[in-house]
Amino acid sequence: MQNQEKMEDEFGDILFSLINFSRLAKINPEDALEKTNLKFIRRFNYLEQKVKGMGTNYVNLTVR
Repeated sequence: MQNQEKMEDEFGDILFSLINFSRLAKINPEDALEKTNLKFIRRFNYLEQKVKGMGTNYVNLTVR
């Protein structure tokens, strides 16, 4: 459990640093995250349509 706490502590430091960077760069972190979420959804929907077009599902796909 101590390892998990250490990782959470380090991850928190990274998030804090990124938020501070966004402040200095005059970037709204909430807007940036929302744009990234929308981009992810758009890409996932594209892949989902491709998989459906292949007549299969994600369970049957393999990573090459």
